[in-house]
Amino acid sequence: MEGLPLPLEGITVVAVEQAVSAPFATRQLADLGARVVKVERIDGGDFARGYDTAAAGLASHFVWCNRGKESIALDLKDPRGLAVVRRLVAGADVFVQNLAQGAAARLGLDAATLCAAHPKLVAVDISGYGAGGPYAGQRAYDMLVQCEAGLVSVTGTPEQPVKAGIPAADVAAAMYAFSGVLAALVRRGTTGRGGPVEVSMLEALAEWMGHPLHHAMHGGTAPARTGLAHAVIAPYDAYPTADGGRVLLSVQNDREWRRLAEQVIGRPELGTDPAFATNAARVAHRDRTDELVGKALGGMGADEAMARLSEAGIACARLRDVHELAEHPQLAARERWREVGTPTGPLRALLPPITLPGGAEPRMGDVPALGQHTGALLRAVGMTDEEIAALRRDGVVA
Repeated sequence: MEGLPLPLEGITVVAVEQAVSAPFATRQLADLGARVVKVERIDGGDFARGYDTAAAGLASHFVWCNRGKESIALDLKDPRGLAVVRRLVAGADVFVQNLAQGAAARLGLDAATLCAAHPKLVAVDISGYGAGGPYAGQRAYDMLVQCEAGLVSVTGTPEQPVKAGIPAADVAAAMYAFSGVLAALVRRGTTGRGGPVEVSMLEALAEWMGHPLHHAMHGGTAPARTGLAHAVIAPYDAYPTADGGRVLLSVQNDREWRRLAEQVIGRPELGTDPAFATNAARVAHRDRTDELVGKALGGMGADEAMARLSEAGIACARLRDVHELAEHPQLAARERWREVGTPTGPLRALLPPITLPGGAEPRMGDVPALGQHTGALLRAVGMTDEEIAALRRDGVVA
């Protein structure tokens, strides 16, 4: 029996997109089989192409968010360029845009306008703060939204709030745009109608802030910033090992503490000592608790510490850096790495985390060069070679 096809096989997506939020959303659609046409500026394209040159001469953000797409470079300020987008949209199932607030509406590319003209189309507007309200016109870069959403206030040490090390607001918006498209396509399958989808970075990240938000709203206090430690559980922190590594462990109940005391710390009497026997006592004496655990793990290498903790049934993890993640034995054992083509040669990339056993493997297509597919896409919407040459000559396409 043949395997199932990719679930979005036959779906065409047109995206006027830049940076991370929309490109990451549409990359998920491409991985699952959709054809994604990426509309870029003629003068440099998606500005994420210029963020850095860390990925074999290409920008790491761009490589991450744009595999499997076709790139067409157009001047949308020229009516002829805008007309090309309209022709592409007429044959599409999904349209996604994350232009600056108001820019898509001025071009007639906002979701409401497009869905009125094309009832079967699913059209997505991604913005920083939403279409209305006092913040609608504010610039919305990822770190700004992390601050507005309170993420920075709960991340870091007691002395210093810090931003997340990944573009959390962009990724949150991308994943809600992705799931919003999937939901709207399911609805279209039952009603025959698409419709607008709206996602804001602030609202997406505010949802991800659910635990500290509910903790503060209903309990009166926000969770404390505690670095790698847990605010209300001890021991639950990262501890240095003899070889320069760090191992994080978590004791979830008093039975585990007794096992840790006996099998790892080597002092079974600590399991019943009133100063440490309960979690409340260990939190009250956190410095002494951490000192005991730290001294024990500080005499072992990271591998030995992990082995001893695992044998004792204590939840633990190595504090890995990004290079170590790239060589993580679990990802290797599960064969999660593939190669994708790019304008500068093949690069390693992770399979998407949605696994569909029994079906086709996710389509991890090439990262496109700017305007790589302009000619083919213009011909596909009915333009002659002479018309295309005229557009190129006039700087409308690239």
